[in-house]
Amino acid sequence: MIRRVLDRLRPCAAVAAGALLLASCSAGEPDHPPPPLGELVSLDQGELYGTTDGSVLRYRGIPYAAPPVGERRWRPPGPAPAWNGTRPATEPGPRCPQLAAPPGTPHATAASDTEDCLSLDVTVPAGTTPDARLPVLVWIHGGGFSAGAGSDVDPRRLAEAGPLVVVTVNYRLGVLGFFGLPGLEGSGEFGLLDQQAALRWVQRNIGAFGGDPDSVTIAGGSAGADSVCSQLTSPGALGLFDRVIMQSGGCGMANVVDVIRPGTGPAGDTWKTLPLLQAAGDAAAAGLGCSEDELGEPPAGRFGSRYDTGAVLDCLRALPAAQLVGGTDYYWSPASGTPTLPRRPSDVVVDRDVRLGIPVLAGTTRDEGTLFTAMAYPRTGGPLTAADLDALLTATSGRQADAARAAYTAPGRTPDRSWSQVITDRAYACPGLATYRMLADVGPVYAYEFADPAAPSPFVALPPDLSDGATHGSEMPSLFDLVPGQPQLSPSQQELADELVARWARFAATGNPNGGPGTPWPEWTGEGQILTMTGPGAGTAVRTPSQFVADHHCGVWDRY
Repeated sequence: MIRRVLDRLRPCAAVAAGALLLASCSAGEPDHPPPPLGELVSLDQGELYGTTDGSVLRYRGIPYAAPPVGERRWRPPGPAPAWNGTRPATEPGPRCPQLAAPPGTPHATAASDTEDCLSLDVTVPAGTTPDARLPVLVWIHGGGFSAGAGSDVDPRRLAEAGPLVVVTVNYRLGVLGFFGLPGLEGSGEFGLLDQQAALRWVQRNIGAFGGDPDSVTIAGGSAGADSVCSQLTSPGALGLFDRVIMQSGGCGMANVVDVIRPGTGPAGDTWKTLPLLQAAGDAAAAGLGCSEDELGEPPAGRFGSRYDTGAVLDCLRALPAAQLVGGTDYYWSPASGTPTLPRRPSDVVVDRDVRLGIPVLAGTTRDEGTLFTAMAYPRTGGPLTAADLDALLTATSGRQADAARAAYTAPGRTPDRSWSQVITDRAYACPGLATYRMLADVGPVYAYEFADPAAPSPFVALPPDLSDGATHGSEMPSLFDLVPGQPQLSPSQQELADELVARWARFAATGNPNGGPGTPWPEWTGEGQILTMTGPGAGTAVRTPSQFVADHHCGVWDRY
């Protein structure tokens, strides 16, 4: 509220020396409304120009922080660069360093080794005026904290439906985003700090695009949803957003990678302890030829508490990004026990210690696990056998092994399909249900399950026995046009997509997805209600948690 008042006063203060101008400033609204936003925009960094693309304006590749290169590798993001003249903002910025997508990925993306990648894109409905104060949606991409880019999605439909100003963000990934060493400031949190730097950029600059910095929703899918939960519980993100959307990820307590690949242990956890991450950094440095033993005696005055962190970092910073990205076999993800995440976010949610009153829209897909089972084929050499499935169920369900066998083995169901359902239930559906219940104690929650049985798989080509159902990420083509290629949607699926876009846009604008046609979406109260989206119109229905628990065998996994 104070910021809104100050914003209204600044134009008047700027002309206080001119009596006539002061009088006109205090007289109320101007006689003529401002013209629509053009391709030229002035930011706190300088002036830039974007492009008109039919129904939207696009401003692309805008730097929001200093390039994290050279000595800035593995440092918190620095101030965004300024420029003289007018900067073109017509092409997306480079993808942050990452490996190429695996073979067989439907819309494969190339590898990148470009570290100067901290940029964002802004999409604005055509005809927006600079004083429109449209709600803002900031999209944080997924990709297992190791892949992806904001430019992988075209948010045109969401921008039009709101209308919204939509911001898509690149942030540091993998070893460059979540590396850690003893004594290294920012260990395990560089990618999350990048996201916060982007949110601060939004606070400073989004008004120039007709956006409202006091009405910001952060949204993400998969690792992007985990990032959203991290920001929901991070002290450094306080006041930077007003609503959150978490798709197929978020605040669950499960160690998802260990569920997918039993035996991975704490190294596969989304939020690792800081000592664990720093130990992984030690091991990675040694594998890259930068261990203390290989570097010899450290220079005078460079001794750390355990070893010479500075010398190890000097060695690592001299290596090319491509060698780092391809040379460490580890799941780099955020650390807890840091200034950014003092506690594991799921523990904060369990204690109901999240920010009061933040509206939440969150959900999962009906068949999350099919994607991960399909991705395992190249590693395992082929589909699971019945003996493989029995061994996995025994190892993962403990005293509940008999109940697990009864729940997940049935005539006509392949072992791969059964194991996919275990992943869905144990890693996503059941932890998601627990999360909805806890978050609803502190603010409005709208829960969903995307369950279109013929939804396309946008990221991995699924084998026939896994191809029916709504796999991980299958709601994405309904909400965005995917780049470089959008899967074909049937007329019915396009109608459902229109409903999803409208609901998401209303939530981003108001904190409530209701207000349009379609099945009313109840806010979670008491035991709760889950909106299950199998098709448009009457194909979307409200279910109780008890039905959801039965569908996903949550009783088998309660102790986990």
